[in-house]
Amino acid sequence: MEHQPSFADLEHENKRKKTRREVFLAEMDQVIPWQQVIALIEPHYPKAGNGRRPYPLETMLRIHFLQHWYSLSDPAMEEHLYEIASLRRFAGLSLSRDRIPDETTILNFRHLLEEHDLASRLFESVNGYLTDKGLMMKKGTIVDATLIAAPPSTKNKAEARDPEMHQTKKGNQWHFGMKAHIGVDADSGLVHTVQGTAANVADVTMAHALLHGQEETAFGDAGYTGVEKREELSGKSIAWQIAMKRSKLAPLLEGPLAEEYRWLEYVKAHVRSKVEHPFRVIKCQFGYTKTRYRGLAKNTAKAVMLFMLSNLWMARRKLMAMG
Repeated sequence: MEHQPSFADLEHENKRKKTRREVFLAEMDQVIPWQQVIALIEPHYPKAGNGRRPYPLETMLRIHFLQHWYSLSDPAMEEHLYEIASLRRFAGLSLSRDRIPDETTILNFRHLLEEHDLASRLFESVNGYLTDKGLMMKKGTIVDATLIAAPPSTKNKAEARDPEMHQTKKGNQWHFGMKAHIGVDADSGLVHTVQGTAANVADVTMAHALLHGQEETAFGDAGYTGVEKREELSGKSIAWQIAMKRSKLAPLLEGPLAEEYRWLEYVKAHVRSKVEHPFRVIKCQFGYTKTRYRGLAKNTAKAVMLFMLSNLWMARRKLMAMG
């Protein structure tokens, strides 16, 4: 995003060391297909009228992405734009020349994306871009789900927990929140499908919704045992490779075919491990460990946007090599 640099910008650019944040933003700036994603939003974005001119669409989209990368609320995003020069530069803003969008403007842009279901359309568009680049093979799918915690407190305006979230037991611990179910390309590890549900929805019941229809093989952990017998998947010629439950595997590892079973489970686990990479990116790198909004629709839209950005991050080196 080009703009005339101020003296402060020039001083910032002339410093010797590039921070990790600057390197990250420069790489993401290079790999995001800006024209493609902006074209999807532009028909819905306000046009300049008799009142105050709206901020440039690209500026608001860049700010929206920054919120996802650094897990910032609307007020925190506004403050960070005032305080951190590298974030302003990525957004194409300058303190000496531009108005900084306030938290209400940032909020309204998110509402615009939610109103027109643009998160899912951006996700599909970026995945089409990655497919065209030869980075998604679509021969196999890995299915999995992760828990996203929701605030359990009732000290809020509604004096109640989010009614669309539920609790579930994992191991010996109870969790309240939602699940992000994903279908991942078995070759590249990139996410091609995202579904959000309450936390108490069983993983196996969502398996059919995580397939794109072209896969020949699908992988899942033991939570997907029996998936091939489900009515939603009848008639589909998919070879399911599901991890064996420990209680069933243990006696087999003491029999004459122990090494064969051990090797088979190792191969399944090796392929399935790719599904953990996007989870690691959105949780550990982007800091998405707790829902920020009420309701499944808003939080699912946020998850979809995060997985879209994680795909670009995971594929960045190959994309940059392509030029």
